[in-house]
Amino acid sequence: MTAPAHLTGNYAPVTDEITVHELPCTGTIPEELTGWYLRNGPNPHTMASKHWFLGDGMVHGVRIESGRAVSYRNRWVRTSTFTDGATGRNAQGRRDFTAGVANTHVIRHAGRTFALVESSFPYELTCDLDTLGPHDFDGKLTTAMTAHPKTCPVTGELHFFGYDFAEPYLTYHRANSAGTLELSRPIDVPAATMHHDFALTANHVVFMDLPVLFDLPTAMAGGGMPFRWNDAYQARLGVLRRDDPHGAVRWFPIEPCYVFHTLNAYDEPGRIVLHVMRYPSLWREDSQGFDEGATLWRWTVDLTTGTVREDQMDDRAAEFPRIDDRLAGLDSRYGHVSVSDGEHGALLRYDLHTGSSTVHDLGPGRLPAEASFAPADETPGGAGYLMSYVYDAAQDRSDLVILDATDLAARPVATIHLPRRVPHGFHGNWLPDH
Repeated sequence: MTAPAHLTGNYAPVTDEITVHELPCTGTIPEELTGWYLRNGPNPHTMASKHWFLGDGMVHGVRIESGRAVSYRNRWVRTSTFTDGATGRNAQGRRDFTAGVANTHVIRHAGRTFALVESSFPYELTCDLDTLGPHDFDGKLTTAMTAHPKTCPVTGELHFFGYDFAEPYLTYHRANSAGTLELSRPIDVPAATMHHDFALTANHVVFMDLPVLFDLPTAMAGGGMPFRWNDAYQARLGVLRRDDPHGAVRWFPIEPCYVFHTLNAYDEPGRIVLHVMRYPSLWREDSQGFDEGATLWRWTVDLTTGTVREDQMDDRAAEFPRIDDRLAGLDSRYGHVSVSDGEHGALLRYDLHTGSSTVHDLGPGRLPAEASFAPADETPGGAGYLMSYVYDAAQDRSDLVILDATDLAARPVATIHLPRRVPHGFHGNWLPDH
């Protein structure tokens, strides 16, 4: 029997956990970088899963200290699903939010490091990637938590949401800079749609209610992701004022589409500008692939007229958009995305003010993951580096590649050679020591 695509090639899981010290490097690691580069992704410990999105989370980390690649380690996130085979329901039939695979993102907030997946609670990790356990904000969190929370660079607040298959279908949450959950409120949407990401500005929260809906027959059949495209469902953006978090949500219709990931959003007088990676549709027939690739679009929400202007900014298929996170919710001039057709890879840097772009061509058989931004100084939006795991098909191994974000077309600043391949995965971050 032929293995599914998500279990072959560099999608295939690795079989063990290792720690290796003093990694070889080509080039020079910037002296100002001291911390961890972490990235999460699916790696089923049984070596099998029904969908790429459903494998157990494994975090791959490289420790960097003052010009040295000190170590590499990979660890499964030991959720209750991993350790005990827990499912989404407990013995009383209620949702068990400790059950999940924690395979999508890894972030830090209020001194804690979390592995995230949108179907369950976050799982806290140690600096060495050992699992401490689920985190429910001292019992205050009663929904799942998105894998794409947003940290406000001004207030330090963590904004996030949880979605469910039963009402309330969507709930908005906010934790303060110390990690205390201070706000939870339902957002009124008419059906169980797949809310993967949202947007944050200095003054607003923007939700995306899009036509990919929970599909009961698929869920009952156990056929992978239980969602399908629905032509009859609306596509709209919901805008909530941050200074009135219990106030009304204003809804703005847009053309049908799906968005897994926002690049950024910010306020202008009377308007909100969002940059997103937009799919024309998603999962019309099944959830095993993508109908078409995502491309960069700009949505301009006019708060006076109640309309949205939709502009395509590029026709190149790309994903995993990132900015300098110190400008999250503000007007970030530059954004970065990863490009891969399965045989050739590149990273793109967009100038969102001029519409121009710069390409770093990784070459045939070298495929990038998401590229996280690592600041080089204290100036938001200034000098910094892009860090990405890059898989080399010819050698069946991976590198951690460090690029100068301001000179993206140049050769890598440093290429850290890893002791094994890192399977294709999802999201991660550069977590500096201070």
